[in-house]
Amino acid sequence: MGADYPEGLIAREPAPPYDGEGGFALWHFSEDGSLGRFWPRSPAGGRGGRALVWAVDTRHAPLFWFPRDCPRGCIWPVTATTPGDRERFFGQGAAARVHVIEAGWLESMRSCRLYAYQLPVATFAPHEVGGYWVSEEPVQALGRVAFDDLLGSHARAGIELRITPSIWPFWQRVTGSTVGYSGSRLRNAAPHPGQSV
Repeated sequence: MGADYPEGLIAREPAPPYDGEGGFALWHFSEDGSLGRFWPRSPAGGRGGRALVWAVDTRHAPLFWFPRDCPRGCIWPVTATTPGDRERFFGQGAAARVHVIEAGWLESMRSCRLYAYQLPVATFAPHEVGGYWVSEEPVQALGRVAFDDLLGSHARAGIELRITPSIWPFWQRVTGSTVGYSGSRLRNAAPHPGQSV
């Protein structure tokens, strides 16, 4: 684990480092290249809650190397992961992190251009979900990095990217396992192949 990763502040065990990770920093990912200042926003869908600016730390930034609405499941081994689960989920390759998307999103992955905005850490505090950080104050981006090749970004980082017709069989196994995981935009996934719509 990187010496500058603030382990004591994080609510859950972090994902393992990836190739070319770089130092601890906070990022906001968007397909909009014109952002600069970030204002606190209330959660989408009228769910209430505090208005916040959200960021992700460098260690967990690959969880966002996808088009915004792309459903994905991301997994990694943690201290509690059993030898059986290590073999079941990671035994076919050398990667310590595995990301899964559906085949229907492959073209979007190929064509998506993402912008990673680096945000100042001063007003941010760790969220209860490890790797995420929140600020109640507006923040100004320190800089911006473009990601033009999301498939290549995964490959260079040593993260295995799996492409499957449906994410659900994988995801149901993950949530009943001992691996660390993060799922995003799963409401956009194709219907489970074994269930009627």
